[in-house]
Amino acid sequence: MIKAVFFDFYQTLGVWGESLRPRVEKITDRYRYEIDWERYDTARENFYADASGSDPMTHDLLETMQQIIDSYRDFLAALGVRDYLDQMTWELLQSEHSLFAANAATLYDDTVPTLEHLRDKGFKLAIVSNWDTPLDPLAERLGIADYFHTITSSHDERVRSAKPDAHIFEWTLKQVGVSVKETVHVGDTYEADIIGARDVGIRPILIDRDGTQGGRWKETIRSLSELPALLNLDIC
Repeated sequence: MIKAVFFDFYQTLGVWGESLRPRVEKITDRYRYEIDWERYDTARENFYADASGSDPMTHDLLETMQQIIDSYRDFLAALGVRDYLDQMTWELLQSEHSLFAANAATLYDDTVPTLEHLRDKGFKLAIVSNWDTPLDPLAERLGIADYFHTITSSHDERVRSAKPDAHIFEWTLKQVGVSVKETVHVGDTYEADIIGARDVGIRPILIDRDGTQGGRWKETIRSLSELPALLNLDIC
């Protein structure tokens, strides 16, 4: 019998409201700086790889933040920025990174109704996220923290584990007080969320909001509002 539902955070419960390029354009326009946009796609690809967070097993939060700062600086440098590089790096961080730009995060329209429905049905809820800073303050700002029994982020010094590693799931199971057979995990990333949950024995559900992962996993939903039906509950 399912007693708990774990959720990934980014692109499962919420998303950032504006993409990277418009943020870069605002800053560079303010400095009247000409960017080499032909370099943008390659620079962005390298940037996302670098900014995805350090290994939680080997870095503490302050080291992780330094790595993130360096990745933003390297990204702007790859676009050809030379003057005011450090200052523009800080401006981009303040407009774009979750630690500084929490107000830019938005919830999907189906998030709160689904959380309310599951809570009212007696489910224990948790977030399990690969997140390089504490996630509780962001959940509080978004008004959803109280729905969750625990909020687990990979770089929490008590956890130090990132999906698909089993420990981040096992730690959350212990906090919630449920077994793998009593839990489902919902997330948008196949390797981290689906394979990670499956390998630890948790039932995984893939959320594919933009319809780009068709046929990849047997239990796939396009919206959180479809989740109650999979759990044999009334539609919310």
